[in-house]
Amino acid sequence: MEENKLREEVRPVTGDNSILKRIFQDRKRTNILSGVEQSTISYLVKRVPSFITSDMLTFIGTAGSVLVLTGFILATYLSREYLLLGVLGLAINWFGDSLDGRIAYYRNIPRKWYGFSLDIIMDWVSTVLIGLGYLVYARNEYELIAFIFVVLYGWAMIISQLRYKITDIYSIDAGLVGPTEIRIILALIIIMEVFFGHLIEYFAAIICITLFIINFIDTRKLLKLGDIRDKAEREAKKKAS
Repeated sequence: MEENKLREEVRPVTGDNSILKRIFQDRKRTNILSGVEQSTISYLVKRVPSFITSDMLTFIGTAGSVLVLTGFILATYLSREYLLLGVLGLAINWFGDSLDGRIAYYRNIPRKWYGFSLDIIMDWVSTVLIGLGYLVYARNEYELIAFIFVVLYGWAMIISQLRYKITDIYSIDAGLVGPTEIRIILALIIIMEVFFGHLIEYFAAIICITLFIINFIDTRKLLKLGDIRDKAEREAKKKAS
């Protein structure tokens, strides 16, 4: 009943500029593919059937991560070609994860804090599922990389939430690299693994090193932002007293 009511209240916005402003109003994007990605999302949100809700899209995104996990498991015990399921899974994950919140804004029915909370939780679940899949597939001496990847990606997620708390600006990107770029990199690595075999461990190690460097730099920036806000709040208190 409530879901049907929400559908009746949908008031999509006409005009490309208006759509862009509406559906991306709650976040700042800095990733290198942001222009192409936002145009693609703007195109897709207008074509998603009305019976598909934001929660359904979140579920679809998580199902994509389950497919990545399945691909790793089947590749381990059957044939390496099953890794290609992971490429499809990453595409599905992008579709669901990118459109769930955006479609709510497009339809004028955003649930900001509900959606924010659900998105963060399911992003973490997806990261763990993908890391678990790699753990199953990796040779013994490289299994630790899966744990390190999950930890580092979790660190990046924590940074984004703290940055939001300090600046009131929500950004999911670390400079020019965001979740979309990471998905594309993972997809390319999986494809190379299918053709050449056991290169994924070396690429995974490179990704972990890169993530560590990015997280270290972003942590320093975050602490500086925190210091600036502390000083601003102290000055505000002095003026108030």
